[in-house]
Amino acid sequence: MTQMIVIDIGKCTGCGTCELMCSFRHHGEFNPRKARIHKTVFLYDELAVPVVCSQCEDAWCERICPAGAIAHTIEPTSGAAVLKVDEQICVGCRMCMLACPFGNIAVGAKGHAEKCDLCDGDPQCVKFCPRGALHFADSERGEGEKRRKLATALAASYKESE
Repeated sequence: MTQMIVIDIGKCTGCGTCELMCSFRHHGEFNPRKARIHKTVFLYDELAVPVVCSQCEDAWCERICPAGAIAHTIEPTSGAAVLKVDEQICVGCRMCMLACPFGNIAVGAKGHAEKCDLCDGDPQCVKFCPRGALHFADSERGEGEKRRKLATALAASYKESE
């Protein structure tokens, strides 16, 4: 089962709770710069967009890692497939950062790659999102939700133009 964090941009207010809870879970401090989820706020458009690792099935970061430190594992609690970085193997070469087309992996202060690990099947960003903008769902369900929302928006736009 492939699970992922599904983002409802329409509900996100840009509050930063997701970043704070992520950094606290992984580093024991509330520091958005250390989070593995990041939001971009577009002030003039009144829009905030959180971005997090998609846990790609054929991940470029995994393919390019010369040390073999990035690999798919199955979380025993949720059964989710997740790309994890083995900190003992990672040499901090940053090749994964170059390979990720979405910018969802970084090398942290300890010198190894860091990326979303779905908090061992209990993503804290999802758990504490005050607006419910983040969901931990089966990837197929996430795709279906996005299609329904797009279809609803298009139908509403069509009705307005009549």
